[in-house]
Amino acid sequence: MDKFKLAPSLLSADFSNLGNSALEAEKGGADLLHVDVMAGHFVPNISFGSAVMKSLNDITALNYDVHLMIENPGDYIEDFVCEKTEYITVHQEACLHAHRILQKIRSLGVKAGISLNPATPLCMLEEILTDVDLVLIMSVNPGFGGQKFIPSSLDKIKRLAEVRRERDLDFLIEVDGGVTLENASDIARAGADILVAGSAVFGASDVAARTRAFKELK
Repeated sequence: MDKFKLAPSLLSADFSNLGNSALEAEKGGADLLHVDVMAGHFVPNISFGSAVMKSLNDITALNYDVHLMIENPGDYIEDFVCEKTEYITVHQEACLHAHRILQKIRSLGVKAGISLNPATPLCMLEEILTDVDLVLIMSVNPGFGGQKFIPSSLDKIKRLAEVRRERDLDFLIEVDGGVTLENASDIARAGADILVAGSAVFGASDVAARTRAFKELK
């Protein structure tokens, strides 16, 4: 198993002390901060916007992995671009013109990602895999933290990794939803390069220690 990167999801952090939560994850060796953006339409929940994300700019050294779970994501790309934004990922299901939006993200100097909900087949990405830096496989139905990993997601990750090998592409595979210490190694062995963990990290009494425990997995 190649070593995976860990992107703790701020959706599960302590919103009353977000800066400290980010610092604890950084201290534990996190690679990115996953920023889940929800507006109550594409998914049935509301999280936070770009101002909250940018409030961490001078607090943590970690870059942002922005996940736009919103309708019309192309209208909001610029809001989430700052010097710490490494990835912006949009949902295939929310994009009428995905290729155009991915090009827009890249034109702003940010790596572009596309995400699939659990019920959306991989074939929906066939024509745009050459235009992405990252594919995010949702292993729960998006909208709320703390859900259980959908077991069939492992096969989906394996099939995507095989497509990547067959087509000699270099996009990263990210997995979000129900990631725990118990299943993280299996997910990485299936082909995932970046694991998003929310409650499994920020729900711990010692966030830094829990982050280290993820990073020490074999």
